[in-house]
Amino acid sequence: MTDAETATKEMPPYNVFDERCPTRNVLSRIADKWALLILARLENGPMRFNHLQRDIQRITKKVLTQSLRKLERDGLVSRKVFATVPVTVEYSLTPLGQALTETVTVLAHWVESNMDAIVAAQSAYDAANEQD
Repeated sequence: MTDAETATKEMPPYNVFDERCPTRNVLSRIADKWALLILARLENGPMRFNHLQRDIQRITKKVLTQSLRKLERDGLVSRKVFATVPVTVEYSLTPLGQALTETVTVLAHWVESNMDAIVAAQSAYDAANEQD
């Protein structure tokens, strides 16, 4: 048995229910609304920073920058710099990001399709709790 095979056998599988598992950090980052919106916007191809900011209403430059850096660090987004004046920066999904975005898109469309039912449930819950 090679050292790599031994290390693989000794390494426990990732478990998102274990508080020490690094998957929790990744889940936290990709479950962020801004990350989800960025991934969804990049689904149709590369975009420049300002275009992303215009398309994702109410996101600040600071939050967009931080979110893009985190997504890039996780290997979900790639950043390409063009030597123009001023410098042009373009963001796109990596193959890993593309695979994730397929799931994100389903989730986003589910929310859009079920929003009326969610609002009705929230109203019923709030009304029931106001009486208590």
